[in-house]
Amino acid sequence: MAVASAQASYAAQFEELSARRASEPSWLAGTRRSAMDAFTRLGIPTTRDEEWRFTNVTALADQAFGEAPAAEVAQADLAPFLVRQLSATLLVFVNGRFAPALSSARSLPKGVIIGSLGEVLASDPGLVDPYFSKCAAFDAHAFCALNTAFTGDGGFLYIPSGVSIADPVHVLYYTTTDAPAATHPRTIVVVGDRSSLTLIESYAGRPGAAYFTNAVTEFVVGEHSHTEHYRVQRESMAATHISSTHIYLEKAAVFAQQSFTFGGALARNDVNALLDAEGIACTLNGLYLGHDRRLIDNHTAIVHAKPHCESHEIYKGMLDGHSKGVFNGKIFVRPDAQKTDAKQTNKVLLLSDDATINTKPQLEIFADDVKCTHGATVGQLDAESLFYLRARGIGAAEARAMLVHAFASDVIDRVTIEPLRAALEDTLLEQLPKDLVA
Repeated sequence: MAVASAQASYAAQFEELSARRASEPSWLAGTRRSAMDAFTRLGIPTTRDEEWRFTNVTALADQAFGEAPAAEVAQADLAPFLVRQLSATLLVFVNGRFAPALSSARSLPKGVIIGSLGEVLASDPGLVDPYFSKCAAFDAHAFCALNTAFTGDGGFLYIPSGVSIADPVHVLYYTTTDAPAATHPRTIVVVGDRSSLTLIESYAGRPGAAYFTNAVTEFVVGEHSHTEHYRVQRESMAATHISSTHIYLEKAAVFAQQSFTFGGALARNDVNALLDAEGIACTLNGLYLGHDRRLIDNHTAIVHAKPHCESHEIYKGMLDGHSKGVFNGKIFVRPDAQKTDAKQTNKVLLLSDDATINTKPQLEIFADDVKCTHGATVGQLDAESLFYLRARGIGAAEARAMLVHAFASDVIDRVTIEPLRAALEDTLLEQLPKDLVA
């Protein structure tokens, strides 16, 4: 009954929003309607669905999550989630709405558009049309469909061909609410041929606030381009965060994502990359830390559709208390994708006897001339390494902290932006169990 009630609530909200959006272009209204029909058909996933077998999200059907209200926040509220000493273009969205007073623009090359998706849809919807839902298919993905139906704003980054953006772009989504509410941010990133971009995409919220973030990010990346993507999730520990990132890569593109999950009572991250031309290099790395009874679920899928491409993936997790982790990583190699080179690794450190992990690395290979490897390891802190450090006069807590830090550094050290790397180090130390902090 709760699921049916939630479905009815979303359907009613959609009709109300549609009336308010009567001036939208027909292509967008039609896409939204199709997405809502898909969500109504699919419903909120349950543990009977294979892709959600270990992640129970039916709590999202126990109460109606309405539209997050407009809100104002002070710069001080955002300070913990900004990167100190970082020179960057900053886009801030509060409760799903662009906040120009909190944002800051830098001088940009001619033709570059970095701003609010809602504003671009209002002023030049034809620019968005080729990219909205280009790679974020919603027919079989309920939450992606829900985002497509409801999204009102988010970051829109358009980098024309032959342009390099020297400084990073930081898009920060911040939620503050006293009542259960939902935001559906949509980030669309278009990187033209022979162009380059570094994007930091952050999610955060007021401590203790209970809300639902349902985010979708789309990358359309052109030939011979170079894109670095850092995704930092520091939601309220009472929030639910569900996201999907969809990446479409063209010939000889280089794409690298580093994902960091430090927040949310329940966090689910889906990342899907399509390597649709030759010579592509794709990297998907992730680091997550769970404690108390948090649940962190990472699902990745890399599709090698053409020959001579490579993909590399390292996901590491640290779980404490009664927390639970899920990792499902898939590499698909289609028949035409000869000379594929793909590597996938999942490593999990259990910091308590009550933490659990369900890990499932997968390879599906339909080509015969490939090099593909995958593997998963789960364990506790190495007793021999602890003994080695203790034997040299290092205290027990400090020795454990050193080993945990070394485990996490394999991912953090890959961050090429020094101020961001320092900020991630600080966040890791803040959230580590106190007996692990020297």
